[in-house]
Amino acid sequence: MNKDFIVALVSMTGTLIGSFAGIVTSSKLTSYRIEKLEEKVDKLNIFASRMPVLEEKIKVLGHRLSDLERGHENED
Repeated sequence: MNKDFIVALVSMTGTLIGSFAGIVTSSKLTSYRIEKLEEKVDKLNIFASRMPVLEEKIKVLGHRLSDLERGHENED
């Protein structure tokens, strides 16, 4: 066999292995980051679903406070 052909074959093999390893590593990192982002989105969704409940409670408390203040003004 020609030495140039062997060098080219070894180079091609090394390049293929390196490229494949890079693709696999990049894919794992991307999957990990997507998983972490999904966890953050889940936390935000829980928070977002609780916010309307808290807003309604604050609104009710505001009305109750207004009613109490009006009742106190009527006593004077």
